[in-house]
Amino acid sequence: MIEKSSVFKLSYGLFVITAKDGEKDNGCIINTAQQITDNPLRISVTVNKSNYTHDMIMRTGEFNISVLTESTPFDVFKHYGFKSGRDTDKIPGNGMKRSENGIVYLSEYTNAFISGKVIDTIDCASHTLFIAEVSEAKVLSDARSVTYQYYFDNIKPKPQNSEKKKGFVCKICGYVYEGDELPDDFVCPICKHGASDFEPLK
Repeated sequence: MIEKSSVFKLSYGLFVITAKDGEKDNGCIINTAQQITDNPLRISVTVNKSNYTHDMIMRTGEFNISVLTESTPFDVFKHYGFKSGRDTDKIPGNGMKRSENGIVYLSEYTNAFISGKVIDTIDCASHTLFIAEVSEAKVLSDARSVTYQYYFDNIKPKPQNSEKKKGFVCKICGYVYEGDELPDDFVCPICKHGASDFEPLK
């Protein structure tokens, strides 16, 4: 038996990963970024292939990671996690700065940013694992980094359940699918997680 919720007990952080391709800036939320070596300083990040930011990193080989803090409002997660940047400009004009590689990072709700230059990729089915050398990194504040658990407990709004409504709620983002049965191949239109990450409305 595999209880998938057990992986949520790992110490995930939450980050905004940004990229630039030509004049286009874009970014999305990820929860897998970590240091893999100290000398040379290398990190790895994993990005869902359905995200436009993923395609930009594949083409350009560069990205920035903004390490989010516990003060990050839900609107930031909604902005970078719940809508696509393929046809719209996802990067707001304020609260952003550019690092030496020309890519934006969040200057608000962020305690550090790290710039990476991709040196290898690993295909992980729905995601790509990018291994990168750190080209620039800076501490911006002493604020505590937000974890997945803190996000669930303190930032993400609780779903508003109605007793008359039948359906299933996404445990990741709170999206509600209405109906008596959830198709096995259903994919959340908001966060792109599958049916295994849904539970019946209570």
